[in-house]
Amino acid sequence: MARSTATRTVRVVGLGNDLLADDAFGLAVATELRKRSPDGLEAVHTTDTGFRLMDELLGVSRLVIVDATQTGKSEPGTLQVLREKDIDIVPGGSPHYVGVFEPLQVGRRIGLPVADEVTIVTVEVADCTTIGGPMHPAVGEAIPAAVDIILRLVGEDG
Repeated sequence: MARSTATRTVRVVGLGNDLLADDAFGLAVATELRKRSPDGLEAVHTTDTGFRLMDELLGVSRLVIVDATQTGKSEPGTLQVLREKDIDIVPGGSPHYVGVFEPLQVGRRIGLPVADEVTIVTVEVADCTTIGGPMHPAVGEAIPAAVDIILRLVGEDG
C-alpha cells in the first residue's frame, strides 16, 4: 500500500544486506537516523531490491537512498552524494538485475506517486561479498558522517 504524501515529503531508504558486513551500511545509517531525525523525516531500511522496493518509493516527493558501493576508486569509508541525474543507468540483462532506478522509471511512466527528487548517499566499502563479520572500521566510522550529511540535505527543504 502506498504511503500518503500528506504526512511525509521526505523518506530516507537505507539499502543493504546485514549478512554481508560492509553492505549493512545503509541499514545502519537508517537505524541511527531514526534516533536523531527531526519530526516528519521517515527513515526506513530494507534488504529488498528491484521492484520489491516500489512501496518505499511511493508517496513522497523526495527520496534519499543510502547504499554501499564498491568501485575501487576511493578508500573504504569515503562518502559520496549524488543526484539521480548524476547516475548513468545501465539496464541489466534480465529482471533479476533491477536496481532502484528502474522501479522509479516505471512508476513515473504509469503515473504512480513516486519521488520527483532522488539523492543517493553512498559509502565506498572494502568487502561486500564475505558473509558475516564486522564492517570495515572506516565504513563503520562513516555512519555518523552520513547521518550528518542527510540531516543537512533534509534541512535544505526548510
